[in-house]
Amino acid sequence: MKTIIDKVEKGQRLGFEEGVRLYDLDLFTLGRLANEIRTRMWGNKSFFNINRHINPTNVCKDVCKFCAFSASRKNPNQYTMSHEEILKIVEEADGRGVKEVHIVSAHNPNTGLEWYMEIFSKIKAAFPHIHIKALTAAEINFLAEAYDLSYDEVIDRMIDYGVDSMPGGGAEIFDEKVRDYICKGKVTSDQWIDIHRRWHQRGRESNATMLFGHVEEKQHRIDHMLRLRDLQDETGGFNSFIPLVYQRENNFLNVEKFLSSQEILKTMAISRIMLDNFPHIKAYWVTSTVNLALVSQEFGADDLDGTIERESINSAAGAGSAHGMQLDAFVSLIKNSGYTPVERDSLYHELKVW
Repeated sequence: MKTIIDKVEKGQRLGFEEGVRLYDLDLFTLGRLANEIRTRMWGNKSFFNINRHINPTNVCKDVCKFCAFSASRKNPNQYTMSHEEILKIVEEADGRGVKEVHIVSAHNPNTGLEWYMEIFSKIKAAFPHIHIKALTAAEINFLAEAYDLSYDEVIDRMIDYGVDSMPGGGAEIFDEKVRDYICKGKVTSDQWIDIHRRWHQRGRESNATMLFGHVEEKQHRIDHMLRLRDLQDETGGFNSFIPLVYQRENNFLNVEKFLSSQEILKTMAISRIMLDNFPHIKAYWVTSTVNLALVSQEFGADDLDGTIERESINSAAGAGSAHGMQLDAFVSLIKNSGYTPVERDSLYHELKVW
């Protein structure tokens, strides 16, 4: 292990086997190594943005065992918002100073392609100053298959209709056997990578995620990180990596043994160590809990996402994020944890140091 620690301290890149062995290190050594990288990159800053999540429909053609949001599974309460309803939400959020709307939906086969696309142009026309982060690679794959379009055609339409950046959802775990078990029929790992590559080739930026803590094993997490690292070497288009903690309520995976806080923090730290070409590691408080996200700042995470205001996907599975977080409380929590809150825009330009 000393050789691995020495390599990390010297800023040398680790391979697959070395990444898996990082889990054998004690938590505090991992935290020290990751925090040294974080401090070297960002000092005492902790980034966040003022954003609003909107989930316009929960009707989905896909059957993912980990999902509690889809109305096609346990949730009998189907809904699909009208464009007028969505615009009203954006108008109200704009009045509260929101800088970004994060729009992610289920894969609804009944609405039509224009329902997905036109909402972006309507938001951009009414609120040109608001950044639109929308459509995961899974949604792009769904739209391409449903409407006989290429990925390039869907991506070009997104840009024409006003989408500014892509979220990182739908990545789950790239290992094909695990993926076949938890989300068979959804976008494949290779397709997810290809879609983000094509987005980056247009000079656009995106995030990347990893859903962990369900049926995957440590080597699957490292494999996932390395595939992302390879694409980032190629394109440089990822802003941040977001390790998403699996939420266990109201779904069909039936995972009995939940991750310990130590395992979550180790994975956060290992992410910072392995993804040496990713500028930011995000502790998404929605899935990790606010308290653990704050602790994660000492384990490599430099971003806590944002105020969110409302969130439906993870809260359906037990996360305490349904009503977001007040800005003042968010800022105070960061300050009280010993870090400097830095409000950013969606592409990590610094807007205000609190």
